[in-house]
Parts: sequence; C-alpha cells; structure tokens
Amino acid sequence: MNILLVDDHAVVRQGYATLLRALLPAMEVREAATGEDALIRVQEAVPNLVIMDFGLPGISGLETTRRLRQRLPQLRVLFFSMHDELPLVRQALDAGASGYLTKSSAPDVLIEAVRRILAGHAYIEQPLATQLVCHPQRDASDPRLQSMTQRELEIFVMLAKGTPARLIAEQLSISSKTVSNHLTLLKSKLQVSSHAELVHLGIDMGVVRKAG
Repeated sequence: MNILLVDDHAVVRQGYATLLRALLPAMEVREAATGEDALIRVQEAVPNLVIMDFGLPGISGLETTRRLRQRLPQLRVLFFSMHDELPLVRQALDAGASGYLTKSSAPDVLIEAVRRILAGHAYIEQPLATQLVCHPQRDASDPRLQSMTQRELEIFVMLAKGTPARLIAEQLSISSKTVSNHLTLLKSKLQVSSHAELVHLGIDMGVVRKAG
C-alpha cells in the first residue's frame, strides 16, 4: 500500500513523510509539492490514500481533490491543513474528502486517521466533528460565501482571523500583491470598506469564532 503526501512546504512535507514511514513501516510514502505534481504522480501509480494540504500554489488542494476524484471516484483523500474553519472543512468534504485533520493534531491522531480511512471509514478530527454537528450551517447557505472562489474564501478566513497579509502570502506561497488584490476584490464583493468591517463580517457569518 502507498500514500501520496501533498504539501508545498518541503520541511513540513518531509517531516510528516518521515513520521509516516516510521510509524507505518509497511507503507510506501511518496511526496508531491504541488497539485500539478500530485496529478502526475497519481497517473504514475494510484495511491491508496492522498494526504492533501489545503493551501497549495497553483492548483489548490481543493481543486486537486476534485480533479483526482473525477478521475478516480474511489480514491480516498485526507485533508491535513492549518485551517480549522467550518466553511473550509465543509468545502473539503463536499469535494469528496474522506477526512479532515488540522496540523495541530498529535502524531497518533494522524496515524489513527490514516488507518481508519484506509479501512474504509471517514475520519474528522473530534473538535471539528463536534462543531459540524452543533454549529448552525449559516455559512453553507450564505450567497456571499457561495460566490467566492476557493482561494478567496481561504484568504477571507485568514484575513478575518487577523492574519497579516505578509503571513498569508507566506503560508499560501503567493505574493503580497496577490493578497492585496484579493483583499480589494473581497471588500468590493462583500461591500465593506475596511479591514475591521471584514473581521466583524467574518464573525457575523460564522466564518471565524469570537475569541473567548
């Protein structure tokens, strides 16, 4: 059996690949740095599981998952992301993912998720699973969110959480100018004039949670 690990940060990717090889010694672990690379590697050899980062340069993790699932409907995908916001989790599941974990998860949780998904089950990190059940799904039906692209929604979530544009650019492997352009488009699309209004709107829409 083999796993394809897709993450554009080499240190992170190689660290998790080493962890998986150590804790699942019978498993072959291959790596891809981009969505485009992942599509090629899956053509070379179909994996039993793809562990997918959300924010990839070029083709996003979400779009890569959609394309992979269109080609291979039975392919299992586990999202492993820094994001824990419900709209993004729901997008991943709607794209056909079998599971979702945040990168703050302990190594044994990652291994448990891999084992359960390979056994044919779904696996969502417990706090996220609880929120999906209990949280009102106002975000799912809000036409303003539905009108956003995946990248716009991702940046909106990060901006609403107060993440600086420079750090967003670094984490998503895009330029600061691209982040600034997205911010301008988001303000226009959401009809707000300031960053503060954007934050309040994110909280009101349920995209981010109030502190405390």
